Amino acid sequence: MDALNLIGTGGRLSAMRRITEVFHSALPVTRSGRKLMVLAVTLVTLVLGTLWWATRAPAQTVYRVATVTPGTISRTVTATGTVNPVLTIIIGSYVSGVISSMSCDYNTRVKKGQLCAKIDPRPYQAALDQAKGQLTRDAAQLEGARVNLARYAELQGEDSIARQTYEDQVALVHQLEGSVQLDRAAVETATVNLGYTNIISPVDGTVVARNITIGQTVAASFQTPTLFLIATDLTKMQVDTNVSESDIGAIKEGDPATFSVEAFTDRAFQGAVVQVRQAPQTVQNVVTYDVVVGADNGQFLLKPGMTATVSLVTDRREQVLRIPNQALRFSPGGLRTAQPALSQAAASAAGKAQVWILRGGKPVAVDITTGLADDTYTEVRTGDLRAGDQVVIAEQRAGSRSPTRGLRFGF
Repeated sequence: MDALNLIGTGGRLSAMRRITEVFHSALPVTRSGRKLMVLAVTLVTLVLGTLWWATRAPAQTVYRVATVTPGTISRTVTATGTVNPVLTIIIGSYVSGVISSMSCDYNTRVKKGQLCAKIDPRPYQAALDQAKGQLTRDAAQLEGARVNLARYAELQGEDSIARQTYEDQVALVHQLEGSVQLDRAAVETATVNLGYTNIISPVDGTVVARNITIGQTVAASFQTPTLFLIATDLTKMQVDTNVSESDIGAIKEGDPATFSVEAFTDRAFQGAVVQVRQAPQTVQNVVTYDVVVGADNGQFLLKPGMTATVSLVTDRREQVLRIPNQALRFSPGGLRTAQPALSQAAASAAGKAQVWILRGGKPVAVDITTGLADDTYTEVRTGDLRAGDQVVIAEQRAGSRSPTRGLRFGF
């Protein structure tokens, strides 16, 4: 029988085909012959597989490591919000009418008491003149009634007039006195309404919104219309953020914060939490709370209405020993040291963990106690770890298959 040269997988398949051909030619095509042929082919296949496994080069394990270093760990809460001025004043109108003039526009710097717009005062001036005329008339009638009352008093003392006439004159004087008081109140009301035709800034600030134009009719019958929005100080801004109820418990006033806006993606603005508002906001069964972050805007880069992505720092540790979070999830071969489930849960609650470091090219388990963690690193409080140690974060098995030498089989 010819020799079979077995080289790799191709050699094994070729050998199996040759063996099959040999048995077909050597054995009679009978039922017992076919059984013997199948048994022989199976036996040869097992022998070849065993030889290939024995001659295969052992797999080598390559470990990926990270260096244990001291550094800063910050625990943050991320939220989105809107940039707003610290105080925005809404200027409305108490009276209705047509805007006859306007002296304030967008970005106008105004002073307290400055005239920003004026409503046509003629209807209100006419109402004031009418009230003054009514007051003058009633005051004259009151003066004549008082003169008559004095005369009736003298006649009453001489029993020259009926007592009823005197008493009617007294009542008339009191009635006219009431009318004069009503007229004075009407004059005061008309004077106030005439003054309201002047739209005046109540504070120093900058106009950030204007909702009127000259000739527009302002109607203040049911709801006060908004004419101007004035920001008192644009050098101080605040970010109103929406923080979920799961994170609100860790946030307190004074916590530092950083945020960025789309207009300056390469710049981080600094701020601090100035208020945690107690009023919840519920949208589609999601509860959030308004956390106000104050920030300086001395360069006027931040503008009202910008959308900000905020990172609220709830805890921070400086120059602590830290390891990558991947090291806590690594175990050689994917199997961690066997522990009962209850003890593992208790260890996790107590901050206990296990990492692997390379010593002599082999991973060695080290028990540690963890502390603060962020998205990248975890603090190491206690354990046999030092700065500069190589902690294992992953492994890779790389095997090389050595060429199999030719083997000769004979039958």
